[in-house]
Amino acid sequence: MARIPFSVRLISVAALLMLLALSADATQQTPGMPRAQRHESRHEIDQLEQTWRDAILHRNASAMEGLLADDYIAITANGTLQSKEQTLANLRTGTSKFTSIEFSDRKVRFYGQTALVTSRAEVKGSNPEGDFSGSYRYTRVYVRNEQGKWKVVSFEASRIREADDHK
Repeated sequence: MARIPFSVRLISVAALLMLLALSADATQQTPGMPRAQRHESRHEIDQLEQTWRDAILHRNASAMEGLLADDYIAITANGTLQSKEQTLANLRTGTSKFTSIEFSDRKVRFYGQTALVTSRAEVKGSNPEGDFSGSYRYTRVYVRNEQGKWKVVSFEASRIREADDHK
C-alpha cells in the first residue's frame, strides 16, 4: 500500500476543517434572514397585502395582475380552483363585489425566498349566488422571483363558521 505524504495529509485535514467551519457558519445563518432584511421584507409583504385589498375593492385588474405569478392558483372559500386568468376575468367583470375587507391577526413567516401569510379577514360583499359577507381565514404564499419582486403563487380562503351556523 502506498504511503500518503505528510504534506498531502496536512492539506486534506486543513481542507476538511475549513469545510466543517464553513458548514457550521452556514447553519448558523440559515434559520432565518438577517433582522434588517426580515423587517424590510415584512414591510414589503404588508404593502402587497394592502395592494391586494385595494385591487379587490376597486376592481383594479392591472394592479392584481402585477401581484400574481403566472402560475398562480387559488382555492376559493367554496372550494373551487381559480387560475390567474380566471381571477383577473372575475375582477374585470365584477362577478364578485366586495364592499369592505378588513384584515386582522396577520402573521408573516419567511422560508428563504418564500413568505407565508396567514390572516383573518372580515368581508362584506356579494356574488351571483348571494351574500358572502362574514369572517374568513386565509393563507397567501409569496415567492421572490429572479428580479427580486414578491409574487403571489397561491391563495386559499376558508369561511369561519359560527357555532350555530350549519351551512
